[in-house]
Amino acid sequence: MSFLISALPKSKFEHLLASPAADHVVRTVATKKPGFPCRVSLADAEIGEEVVLIHYEHQSAATPFRSSHAIYVRPNASQANLDVNEVPAMLRSRVLSLRAFDEQGMMVAADLAEGAAVEKPLEELFADPSVAYIHIHFAKPGCYAARADRVKA
Repeated sequence: MSFLISALPKSKFEHLLASPAADHVVRTVATKKPGFPCRVSLADAEIGEEVVLIHYEHQSAATPFRSSHAIYVRPNASQANLDVNEVPAMLRSRVLSLRAFDEQGMMVAADLAEGAAVEKPLEELFADPSVAYIHIHFAKPGCYAARADRVKA
């Protein structure tokens, strides 16, 4: 079963990145790598690089699973565009929580996975035809990382 991991579009954050004093936005500098994962580039910021911590609603479905959390965005990030079945290094280096949702935004399954071997758990979750998409979270801080969608052959 093939999948496609997608980053958040930088265009959603440009108004916040352009405003030095935007509400609920914290500007800081990366002090370690890994440690400041950008959801636009799907890459960790380099030590000394500016990052912006932003509140983001990653699960907007009108269900009890509606959810938001803090995420990092690098102001100078390039938009990630991954190939089918490609897993970015940012995910490979962490323990991940996989949350599978149906078309209505209801969670139907969940699993933990080592990022180094995330393909098999993704494939197993997508084997269930009721799974429409999977949210990938960093298991320790619980933050949203990226979305995976089934790729039909």
